Amino acid sequence: MKDFIIPWDDTDFGTPAKSGAPVSLIVDGIEVTVPEGTSVMHAAAEAGIQVPKLCATDSLEAFGSCRLCVVEVEGRRGTPASCTMPVAEGMVVHTQSERVRRIRKGVMELYLSDHPSDPASCIAGRDCELHDMAAVVGLREVRYGPGDNHFQPERDGRDNPRHLPRDESNPYFTFDPAKCIVCSRCVRACDDIQGTYALTIEGRGFDSVVSAGAAGDDFLTSDCVSCGACVQACPTDALIENRVIELGVPVREVITTCAYCGVGCSFKAELNGDQLVRMVPHKGGKANRGHSCVKGRFAWGYANHRERILNPMIRDRVDEPWREVSWDEALGFAADRLERIRKEHGNKALGVITSSRCTNEETYLVQKLARAVFENNNTDTCARVCHSPTGYGLGQTFGTSAGTQDFDSVEHSDVIIVMGANPTDAHPVFASRMKKRLREGAKLIVIDPRRIDLVKSPNVRAEHHLALRPGTNVAVVTALAHVIVTEGLADEDFIRERCDWDEYLAYAEFVRDPRHSPEAIEDLTGVPAAELRAAARTFAKGGNGAIYYGLGVTEHSQGSTTVMGIANLAMLTGNIGREGVGVNPLRGQNNVQGSCDMGSFPHELPGYRHVKNPEVRGIFERLWGVEIDPEPGLRINNMLDAAVDGTFRGLYVQGEDILQSDPDTQHVAAGLAAMDCVIVHDLFLNETANYAHVFLPGSTFLEKDGTFTNAERRINMVRKVMAPRNGYADWEVTQLLANALGANWTYTHPSEIMDEVAATTPSFAGVSFDLIDRLGSVQWPCNEEHPEGTPTMHVDGFMRGKGRFMITEYLATDEKTGPRFPLLLTTGRILSQYNVGAQTRRTDNMVWHDQDVLEIHPHDAENRGIRQGDLVRLASRSGETTLRAEITDRVSPGVVYTTFHHPDTQANVVTTDFSDWATNCPEYKVTAVQVAPTNGPSEWQEDYSAHAARSRRIAPAAE
Repeated sequence: MKDFIIPWDDTDFGTPAKSGAPVSLIVDGIEVTVPEGTSVMHAAAEAGIQVPKLCATDSLEAFGSCRLCVVEVEGRRGTPASCTMPVAEGMVVHTQSERVRRIRKGVMELYLSDHPSDPASCIAGRDCELHDMAAVVGLREVRYGPGDNHFQPERDGRDNPRHLPRDESNPYFTFDPAKCIVCSRCVRACDDIQGTYALTIEGRGFDSVVSAGAAGDDFLTSDCVSCGACVQACPTDALIENRVIELGVPVREVITTCAYCGVGCSFKAELNGDQLVRMVPHKGGKANRGHSCVKGRFAWGYANHRERILNPMIRDRVDEPWREVSWDEALGFAADRLERIRKEHGNKALGVITSSRCTNEETYLVQKLARAVFENNNTDTCARVCHSPTGYGLGQTFGTSAGTQDFDSVEHSDVIIVMGANPTDAHPVFASRMKKRLREGAKLIVIDPRRIDLVKSPNVRAEHHLALRPGTNVAVVTALAHVIVTEGLADEDFIRERCDWDEYLAYAEFVRDPRHSPEAIEDLTGVPAAELRAAARTFAKGGNGAIYYGLGVTEHSQGSTTVMGIANLAMLTGNIGREGVGVNPLRGQNNVQGSCDMGSFPHELPGYRHVKNPEVRGIFERLWGVEIDPEPGLRINNMLDAAVDGTFRGLYVQGEDILQSDPDTQHVAAGLAAMDCVIVHDLFLNETANYAHVFLPGSTFLEKDGTFTNAERRINMVRKVMAPRNGYADWEVTQLLANALGANWTYTHPSEIMDEVAATTPSFAGVSFDLIDRLGSVQWPCNEEHPEGTPTMHVDGFMRGKGRFMITEYLATDEKTGPRFPLLLTTGRILSQYNVGAQTRRTDNMVWHDQDVLEIHPHDAENRGIRQGDLVRLASRSGETTLRAEITDRVSPGVVYTTFHHPDTQANVVTTDFSDWATNCPEYKVTAVQVAPTNGPSEWQEDYSAHAARSRRIAPAAE
């Protein structure tokens, strides 16, 4: 494999590409044909002619302010800006006439007169477009002497009132107004790409300056979300990364994939030698199209954090200090313990948990470890506790366990439903693309107990917000279907052609029942009947309708039922099989989709094929040389239950922290404490490691090759940026453990593992590293029928043949409010933190969110004597914790909300063990609680803190 690969053209064409009828013109004697509406600048670039520019970039619509890109057009007066002038048939353009060159020199001279002239002061160096363009236009000296300008700090011995200090408030980048040429690219990037509208131009003429928000605001306190779009857009070093200031401009780049959320953004990791300087979103990335968020762009410093564990460690008992040992000793210790358990308690006393943060190849090997070495199907993954209902629900209705579209599809949507998801916080890059479509006129329906930012934010407002009571998703979705069916809004032509008509008739009879009407469920759900009816009509009549949903759908006792109800809505309205429509789960972690694809569930082999199928088992048995157990193994919760009962004794956990992320924390702790051998394979001593006997240090995404599969089924390449600091990539560690247990695995590169996946899994049959290198990425299914992948699923027919309507009867959760626990707790994420916070808590993102807080409605707070910022006790039937109160009307009366990013709070100590009826996905989103003022940590927090401190002791190295 090549060390670094740049497989896509990185040329900046100045203005975005257009689509339309072909138009031919001549630019500097070269004939070029481009779509109608294309700018002259873009056309010139297509011909290989780069017109000088400062305010223009192809990620933004043309602005025409810098006047550096002027050209002459035969038969037309003046010198128009090429970025704003559209092409015309037969147009003859001159980009380098004597008149044009003279104008450009004059314009550039004025820019440089108001900019530091000392080259040493230009930190951006070769990245400074201003100095690059000065060279392009041939400007060698500036006639204007020092004067009254932005960068001159003193004049006549007095402070210059126009001089503005640098804004160094943001932990990741600096704004120096002295170097700003007021081209507005940063402002337009904030508006058009990010959709935050945090920046503006204040003042007029010479007094114009970029401002971050209202008076007194800076880049930290304003609405800026630190996505980096402004930094990337800046043509000078007015906005520049602090790492570049510290380490210099990078000289080498490797294209890889972000290891945070399920959007799967492509980045250029830019380095000096082997030192990573910055991560820049790659414009060729088909998931992010050159955009990023604060996590992917800046929060990668955890790779070098001082708390990272780089040496293997072992201990006989969890109350002993850790001992650092060699890899051979650690692997031998682990193998001996696992073999002892197998001999004394049988094969089924062992299991694995795969990681949704690790690569497809690494995940594949972990499930193979269970099936081929442990000889059981005791393998599960974090998707169990997040999106397992997606796999079940979409599998039942459509025949495949994944979303139907690519992210580009949202650009063609007319009506968008966002249900149980908070894209601006959890999937911000996709949210920006969605907001752009909403600003263009698409309508939005939000179904969520909480008023997320999409309900109302700058230039975006939901048409309908159905603020349902937690736990009533099924009732609301079925009521939407009731309106569509009873008002004759169903697409019967689509249903007759694409779906099972008899099943539809049975479903239609079910939803017509008056008990499913909006009026009948209004008291149950808290959603006004008129609003629900209006939302149903908007979706059914609005054109292309797309549904995006998240954990607020799946993490319920009826999560699978709600997913099937969502699929019913899409089929009912004919919104499947083309761009702009579909059912799209927003996956939480970077490789949740991939971990499911690779066979991490205990009942499925790779490709979602049941282990009871002898033909499927035969494929792997012949390749692996072992007999595969036909009985499904244990799910995570079953493993913990069996551990408490004494029948499950050994666990290998790669890259997951189940003690913090799984529900009913005290039960998880009891299960782990009961095991004889817990092996944690991770970057840091996480909460699960408090109960571990072996710690195998992991590698970050920067230190390995492989692939991630994002929420749109897109398989993206992860490329090694630097050598693993622990000595091994994670796939190598798993192979070493398997071989210590007697296996004879001989993989030498992750590409060989993907070749094995392709040889055994029909939906991946055409996938290879070479194909991904050539295409940039590929969406499964990728096989003979779809050799370059499948952006849109179910185009001509469903994967299962006919779409299947499912009855979605509402059943109330067993978790009930009452006098002791009158409130309902629901949980979610925040922009700056990620999942259990293991990565983001070890970065400067802590400046935005250093603790979990409890959102509570003013009415509920007043009734309990709670004031803003008070420490409160959050208690349920399972446990209690304490945290600070945030009084807000984002939540409705009777509902409280918190995040789960910080282990000292551990919201999951209060969540219950209720779960989805089909998949055991925990019901995180509905917990009956009580909230009251308190003056100190809970007893559990004190005990846990003490236990964690004891469990993380590391013995001094022997002399």
